Amino acid sequence: MQRLSKYKYLLLLGAALGLASCDKGFEELNTNPNASTNMNVDYMFSQSLLKGSYVYDRAYYYSSYLHCGTYVQHFAVAKEIGGSGSGDKYAVNDFYQGFYFRYAYTNSILNVQDIIDANKSGKVAGTSVNKLSAARIWKVLLMQRITDLYGDVPYTQAAQARNGVFAPAYDAQADIYADMLKELDEAIKAFDPAQPTFGGADYIFKGDVNKWKKFGYSLMLRVAMRLTKVTDGKIPVKDWVQKAATGGVILDAADNAVVTYASGPQPYNQNPVAVELINQDYTINSKGANNLEWSKFSKTFIDYLKNNADPRLPVLSVVWNNDKADTSSALQKGMPNGLDSKPNDFVTYSEPNPNTILKYAAPLLILTNAETNLLLSEAATRGWVSGDAAQYYRDGVAGAMRSLTLFGEGGVISQPKIDAYLAAHPFNAAGTLEQKMDQIHSQYWVAHLLDEMEAYANWRRTGYPVLVPVNYRSNATGGTIPRRLPYSGQEQSINAINYKAAVNRQGPDLLTTRMWWDK
Repeated sequence: MQRLSKYKYLLLLGAALGLASCDKGFEELNTNPNASTNMNVDYMFSQSLLKGSYVYDRAYYYSSYLHCGTYVQHFAVAKEIGGSGSGDKYAVNDFYQGFYFRYAYTNSILNVQDIIDANKSGKVAGTSVNKLSAARIWKVLLMQRITDLYGDVPYTQAAQARNGVFAPAYDAQADIYADMLKELDEAIKAFDPAQPTFGGADYIFKGDVNKWKKFGYSLMLRVAMRLTKVTDGKIPVKDWVQKAATGGVILDAADNAVVTYASGPQPYNQNPVAVELINQDYTINSKGANNLEWSKFSKTFIDYLKNNADPRLPVLSVVWNNDKADTSSALQKGMPNGLDSKPNDFVTYSEPNPNTILKYAAPLLILTNAETNLLLSEAATRGWVSGDAAQYYRDGVAGAMRSLTLFGEGGVISQPKIDAYLAAHPFNAAGTLEQKMDQIHSQYWVAHLLDEMEAYANWRRTGYPVLVPVNYRSNATGGTIPRRLPYSGQEQSINAINYKAAVNRQGPDLLTTRMWWDK
């Protein structure tokens, strides 16, 4: 045994000496000669735009579609509590509800923060003030989505692991909103037409500085208008709304923030919403009979379109009739929210049109003149901005209808149809504030179909359209529509101290807890 131990010792000693003798070449040997050692900020910005638009990993499907989309009754899912599709039963499932929290930080926000840090340091090739400004504006859009879903979230210390911050503190939502407005203001002012841009790496505006400014002011309007319920005086909401309107928001379709896609060959080339909804629910061979989540358009949504003779109905919705996608308005029928089993007549309910909004080559509408005009209509109604609230309303509705042209021939709504709809649904200029809010934000709700996070956030702020909650047995809210999503369960274990501090400040980590702006 002693001799064997000596042999082992000699072998180990020899191995150690051998390793020491080749130590000088060890680092070179373990360096990938094909890997770039320099940050490519253009490539990273493209990645952040794609990942921030929900591409891959179920980020859109789980948190936005199955939950936000069913909360605001765009969609209905006929499954029991406990599965992925139980959002409209107001159940808790932190894996699905917390998915966007986990995904956005580790993907799109990490990328955009690296771009911001690289541009600020000035040590990375290809940086410029225009790239920095675009990245700052894009980060605000991403961060608003996260804080609007969860409330207090990591912000100041987010994506700072490279600086040794592995357990970021949560910022109060009031502070996040104040800083987002500051970021937008500074970023817009810093643009310099003489400096380089992201160019073709910018899938939204191709580096057009003027369009980025309009997008920044439009996002400023969205951020500021989210705070109409806030009464603590921390942020001068009216002033920020006026700054955005005066600066120049998106008013024409030519300036809309849109990402265009193609039919293939890779998912990155395809519309991420269409990819997710087709792969995870409305499968190509289903023909409306065997959707994976047993999902359809909600009765609330289809009834609103039908009752108002809305020309968008055949653009958005089909019923599968003898295995063909039928857009006939008379056939359209929404499924009630709150069902827990697949109805026998499931195939007769309406679902997204595969020839328009579910095309792989469909565009992704990030922020359009429909939204800005409708928000300006509200702001004018409140006396915060100049201009005619009725005209802003008409421009918003018309803009929403015209934007569907981007979805192909089946999305075209003729001008006479738009005019007829507006004539039949004139702005109620003599109505009360609440009547006007109902009218404006019911249109906002329709216009933001597929952008479910924004539809859900705006519904919580305004309360319109008026929705009848589902009171499914064993629901977690007492039969009220949830006010937020719970934090990721993973976050509760790996960042427990900061998670608990946020919960103590904001309120219990429940679906019913209202966040700072939702009072």
